[in-house]
Amino acid sequence: MPQNPPRSLRALLRRMRMDVSPIRESRDFRLLLGSSMITMFGSFVTLVAVPYQAKELTGSYLVVGLLSAAELIPMVVCGLWGGAIADALDRRKIIVYSEIGLCLSALALLVNALLPEPQIWVLYVAGAASAGLFSIRGPSEQAVINRVLKLDQMGAAFAIQGLVRSIGSIAGPALGGVMVVALGPAISYSADIVSFLVSLLLLVRVRTMAPPEGAAPASLDSLLAGVRYAVARPDLMGTYLVDIAAMAFAFSTSLFPFMAEQYGGSHESLALGLLAASPGIGAVLASLTSGWTAHVHRHGLGVIISALFWGAWVAVAAVMPSIWLIIACLVAAGAADMYSGIFRGMVWNQTIPDEYRGRLAGIELLSYSTGPMLGNTRASLMANLGGLRFSLGIGGLLCMLGVLTLGALLPKFRAYDVRTSDHAQAERTRRSEPTAAGELSI
Repeated sequence: MPQNPPRSLRALLRRMRMDVSPIRESRDFRLLLGSSMITMFGSFVTLVAVPYQAKELTGSYLVVGLLSAAELIPMVVCGLWGGAIADALDRRKIIVYSEIGLCLSALALLVNALLPEPQIWVLYVAGAASAGLFSIRGPSEQAVINRVLKLDQMGAAFAIQGLVRSIGSIAGPALGGVMVVALGPAISYSADIVSFLVSLLLLVRVRTMAPPEGAAPASLDSLLAGVRYAVARPDLMGTYLVDIAAMAFAFSTSLFPFMAEQYGGSHESLALGLLAASPGIGAVLASLTSGWTAHVHRHGLGVIISALFWGAWVAVAAVMPSIWLIIACLVAAGAADMYSGIFRGMVWNQTIPDEYRGRLAGIELLSYSTGPMLGNTRASLMANLGGLRFSLGIGGLLCMLGVLTLGALLPKFRAYDVRTSDHAQAERTRRSEPTAAGELSI
């Protein structure tokens, strides 16, 4: 009798434990994950160094703020085009060439930093080029991961990728801030170059990924065909629209410096650091306890419920009496968002045919990139109208209302079940059939 509770607890912990089988079973996934992790840390260093150097050169808020604006158009155009070429060309080569381009972009920043009078326009050009190259790399990388893993490992792979991204988003900027202030931009850019070179050593060991047989060449028509495919699938459109709504209404990192100043008191710097890290901390905790998501089959409903919790925790944060309780709510919100991401990744990677995977990955990239941009704009405007708590609270409530409305308007998305979905069954059948070479298509 006394042993039953511990046994039940152990079973619960096993059920929640993160599934690391993709790392254990796939050499190519290990190489891609390692490459992505190394590249990410170097890129976060540069992400901190570029605005710091712009501030040092000009002292202008506008100049620094426009650095992000310069990246928007390349991100949108290259994200869509990157998806089209991912379905038409060797995906590994696209990743390798993108990495070389990113390395050259960092090299341009280094050369500029070493000049007696560094030029501000180089920061804009290099930033725009990097945003475009990352957007080209992303769809091919996700499409390759879809090719090298089994269907039932997709949720675990997304959780592992989320864990790596979340750790990077916490540690990378901290490392970059210390490095650029203590050692200067040139050393920061040098570290980024080294990270790209090490990453390339891993990428060239990934096996080649020829495009699907009979793949259409990259063109505007093929890109539009991918968009038409997505629009014809309510289950896919639900994942994009719910995430955009959740982020546009409740994402509010632009408020963090003001929240730390108003509510942090003598601990303003600590409060700001924890606010900035709170979504990442929540995502790490969610990733580490993501094993239970493998037992969920209603992924559309999982996205809806997770997005509702994201909005609810943001709304609750608005009425918390102390900055530390606000941070705790935002950690919980970050965990809910990570679970939503895992369920969205399952729908994407378990139902989209290989011939469309790159183009749809480009659309996915845009869906989860534009939402936060809209959210920060919304948060700032509402804070000007009614203050920080008003912006945070109303944003969370609008998020919940938007998610519930989309759930009601998209019954096929709400009812999606991987066990009965025609698209999921078609992918399972395709993966179980031998290829022309006599190997299993997994």
